[in-house]
Amino acid sequence: MLLYDTARREVVAFEPGPMVTMYSCGITPYDSAHLGHAAVYLYFDMLQRRLQDAGHETKCVRNVTDVDDDILRKARELGVHYLDLAAEEMARFDAEMGLLNLLPVYSEPRATSAISEILSLIGDALEGGHAYESGGSVYFSVASFADFGRLSGYSRARMLELAAEHGGNPEDPNKRDPLDFVLWQPSLPDEPAWESRWGPGRPGWHIECSALVLRELGETIDIHGGGRDLVFPHHECETAQSESVTGRPFVRLWFHVGLVGLGGTKMSKSLGNLVFVGDLCKEWDPAAVRLALLAHHYREDWDWRTDEDMPAAAARVALWRSAPDGDGRAGLAAVRAALDEDLDTPAALRALDEEAAAGRPVGEGARLLGIDL
Repeated sequence: MLLYDTARREVVAFEPGPMVTMYSCGITPYDSAHLGHAAVYLYFDMLQRRLQDAGHETKCVRNVTDVDDDILRKARELGVHYLDLAAEEMARFDAEMGLLNLLPVYSEPRATSAISEILSLIGDALEGGHAYESGGSVYFSVASFADFGRLSGYSRARMLELAAEHGGNPEDPNKRDPLDFVLWQPSLPDEPAWESRWGPGRPGWHIECSALVLRELGETIDIHGGGRDLVFPHHECETAQSESVTGRPFVRLWFHVGLVGLGGTKMSKSLGNLVFVGDLCKEWDPAAVRLALLAHHYREDWDWRTDEDMPAAAARVALWRSAPDGDGRAGLAAVRAALDEDLDTPAALRALDEEAAAGRPVGEGARLLGIDL
């Protein structure tokens, strides 16, 4: 299998062992899952399906960020407990991912389940000289990690720009370097707080995922990723703090998914320009929704158009279902070959279109793509 590795910025041969460990950054459960989320988890699902089809076992962990600035702000607005909000939205998320026929993940741990591991990891970073206390918070020192910026390849100016956009607060006067990031912070009066040797507070965003990766999968994992917008700061910071503490490579291959837009702008909860999986599945066959997403290569940024994407996907489902029954070996081989070329789902779909149009079976190839005819 050939896959694009964000860190190496090229398509490389991915040659895992019998067990493939995978970590996908999951949702912050304060609103419904939109198509940008669904695309990420769907492409991780396709990775799992092809790897299992090739004889590997997979351990795919997808975390739940159930404590951070966004969910606490939304819970405050709604006047509800943040964990009640998380439970409600996670139930909806699980139901919608089920409609899209996603394979079960190995585990779906919540950030709040890893407070003890987070505290231990922060303590190790401090003892190793990679973190410092200042103004009641604990920060990671990017100067202590020589390879900071290796994953993204961004300039310092670009990193500062993105840090500001994603809540990194480069203007924080307690930081030694504007790119330093929070590991532990004091909680506001109405926010959850846990006791620590640095005072009561809550974890920063990045440390949560590092702690969960290390706990669930180990010090070095095969595949890690999420949406392309997580490359910096989230995954860059995860890499720095994890490798600083363990002294080992954190991730063998970084897998990042392009952004889904609407009206020329990336779908975003903050902008409100969203299309929700649940709403689409009320009007269209969920199999068609899955195929509408798989019609785009995972690495491309693209714009969603319901009036074009959904009729085309529904027609494709109808075409495949009109094909005769049978093993469909040629179609299955074509799908496997396409997926092994950097998970080229559009090519896989076209191959089955050709088989079905020629009156040949496509059931096995469709099943590999997560479509039950």
